[in-house]
Amino acid sequence: MHKRPTKREIRQQMQSEIESFLDQGGAVHEFQRGESGLINGKIDDRSSGFEQGKQTRTPLVDELKAVDERKKSGSAPAPAKPSRPRKKIIYDDFGEPIREVWID
Repeated sequence: MHKRPTKREIRQQMQSEIESFLDQGGAVHEFQRGESGLINGKIDDRSSGFEQGKQTRTPLVDELKAVDERKKSGSAPAPAKPSRPRKKIIYDDFGEPIREVWID
């Protein structure tokens, strides 16, 4: 079974990959905070969920009524079984059985 790498091992692996990328001539570009979310220097209006109009919802009243009707028309609960008499053993003070009695 393969051991799951620890966080320290993952960090070391990522750091070595970054260093090899930079050693091979790669470069890291820095951006101002929030700059990557802009399109041509403007905020993308389509990305905001508040700008959209109210969505139409599917009415569920009919479906809920149908479910309730299925619940009501389902099989009636089984009638309770008549209780059968049970045998109870009467013990004396020393735990020895004395007699048996039937209880309804």
